[in-house]
Amino acid sequence: MQERDIPAVLAIQEESYAAEVLEDEAVIRSRLAAFPQLAWVAEDALGVCGYLFAYHSRLGKVTPLDGEFCSEGEADCLYLHDLAVAGRAAGRGIGPALVRHNLQQAGTAQLRYSALVSVQDSTGFWSRLGYEAHDDLDPPQAGNLASYQIPAVYMVRDLHQ
Repeated sequence: MQERDIPAVLAIQEESYAAEVLEDEAVIRSRLAAFPQLAWVAEDALGVCGYLFAYHSRLGKVTPLDGEFCSEGEADCLYLHDLAVAGRAAGRGIGPALVRHNLQQAGTAQLRYSALVSVQDSTGFWSRLGYEAHDDLDPPQAGNLASYQIPAVYMVRDLHQ
């Protein structure tokens, strides 16, 4: 992802998510600046048609909505924060391809887990990619999960199964 992709990312985000979970341009820009090597877009003939933001974290640590990506010194987890695909590109496998690409990077970094917050009834999608609901969160992290203001499920995938 490059700075020039941000308008398209914002448009896809607005098309894909409920108003309660939209994140503003400043948050998106800070995420790209924090972990540019883990921010990816997919393109088709019309331009950017999907994106994924991720960062290195710790198992059980939930990024609150609009929260900053904080690098963990002892990271053991690739946290997938935001994946969206434009409606025009739905059904082409773009989302899973972006996830696979980031998981390959996680393997290179020797991370043991990948985690995310599933919203908008996407648990089936994530389950097909090997993620399972993980309810064992301490109170501060459960509070971070509640910041999404819509039903949200913390999910984890063991990368060494």
